[in-house]
Amino acid sequence: MRYELNERQWRALEPLLPHQGRGESWKDHRTVLNGILWRLHIGAPWRDLPSRYGPWQTVYTVSCAGGRTAPGCA
Repeated sequence: MRYELNERQWRALEPLLPHQGRGESWKDHRTVLNGILWRLHIGAPWRDLPSRYGPWQTVYTVSCAGGRTAPGCA
């Protein structure tokens, strides 16, 4: 889809992301990033995030991890 990462984009970003290891397991980074991009592209409420991106709470938390200045963070 237009707003999801293609293979070239993903290959460039993947090495920059932290390894998962703490806490509960969540969807892979690419799935979560695609969920963030979907939400930014569509502008829908977080609760309307399609299930293919994982729980909306997980995607929201990752999106807002950089601080409350991120788009859509309260």
